[in-house]
Amino acid sequence: MFKKLNILLVSTVLMLIVNSTASAATAYAEDFQLWGNTTARGNFGALGNSKVLWWLEGQGRLGADASRFAQGIVRPGIGYALNDKTSVWLGYAWIPTSRPFAARSPFNEHRIWQQLLWTDKFSFGTLQSRTRLEQRFFDIPGSTDVHHRFRQLFKLGIPIAEVPNLSFVIANEIFMNFNDVDMGFQSGFDQNRIFGGFAYKFNPMVTGEIGYLNQYLNRRNSSRLDSMQHILSVNLFLSF
Repeated sequence: MFKKLNILLVSTVLMLIVNSTASAATAYAEDFQLWGNTTARGNFGALGNSKVLWWLEGQGRLGADASRFAQGIVRPGIGYALNDKTSVWLGYAWIPTSRPFAARSPFNEHRIWQQLLWTDKFSFGTLQSRTRLEQRFFDIPGSTDVHHRFRQLFKLGIPIAEVPNLSFVIANEIFMNFNDVDMGFQSGFDQNRIFGGFAYKFNPMVTGEIGYLNQYLNRRNSSRLDSMQHILSVNLFLSF
């Protein structure tokens, strides 16, 4: 068990080092944050159609060394199961944002999002791919542009045979901007998030996850420095 676990931990550390080294050439601000997330998913089988799906997600993020509210997310959506591995989704998100994510005054963001979700099990573990498109609208005076963004997540859960229901989890998500907007976002690479931690399946409906999330934000060609967040990420996944 411990040999296998050590290999996984070393792999995660190496990925984090690579991620940090890639940004080392640019000065950036750092912050410790605490992020909590609850995501519930299910279908409308009770209404006679198990292929039509629902998604409800809530997040809270504490920034400035986890001392103050920085951002929240309420993200509902509806989806359709193409098969037992693949689904397509459409939804809305409301994101109240404050410092350190807001450069000046707090603001609200509204998003329309679409995604393709694929999950499959292999001999080595469970692999998930999430491809998401976002159209972002900002409640800020003078902000009229719509920000279009692409996100690609790959996530791998590797069961630890010696501890039933426990898995080692590693994930990486890259964000790319499609256009320049008056909020200061530039087209091209926006940010990267890499996660390493553990997931425990309490029962078929409830899975908890905790680990370290490193987020690097690219703010080139703006008045703000690039930034790196060191995040304690705590997640709860509910399946109905």
